[in-house]
Amino acid sequence: MLVNQMLSMKSTSGKAGIEAQTIITITPEATLAEAAKLLSERRIGAVVVSTDGKTPAGILSERDIVRQLGAHGPEILSVPISQVMTTSVQTCTTGEDALVILERMTQGRFRHLPVIDEDGHMLGVISIGDAVSGRLKELAAEKEALTGMIMGS
Repeated sequence: MLVNQMLSMKSTSGKAGIEAQTIITITPEATLAEAAKLLSERRIGAVVVSTDGKTPAGILSERDIVRQLGAHGPEILSVPISQVMTTSVQTCTTGEDALVILERMTQGRFRHLPVIDEDGHMLGVISIGDAVSGRLKELAAEKEALTGMIMGS
């Protein structure tokens, strides 16, 4: 399954309040407390950090916030995201395969991947759950096709 297919599946997922084409971003100047509130309100695991809402400048996950809290205590919540965000953002394109995406996420130990076009503008965000779901749908289709061949349908 390709990334563009996974993005289209998200639009029919029925996730309350989250549309497939909605990319939730936050500015680098926002604080960790503001990011934590956004993640909680939107029920998401990571937020793309962007100055223009179109191009990723960084990414911040729940894990990043927890690690900062553990290392520095609650005072860290007033620090701008730009000081703690991951700046080497991994991205993907719409033509990449779910299996390739899963391998990259597993090797890099991250769970969210902005999807970008040829100009570097974001089209959506793929989570590891989206990639796993896409791969499972592929396997189910393969199984059905093989079962049909064996049964002579």
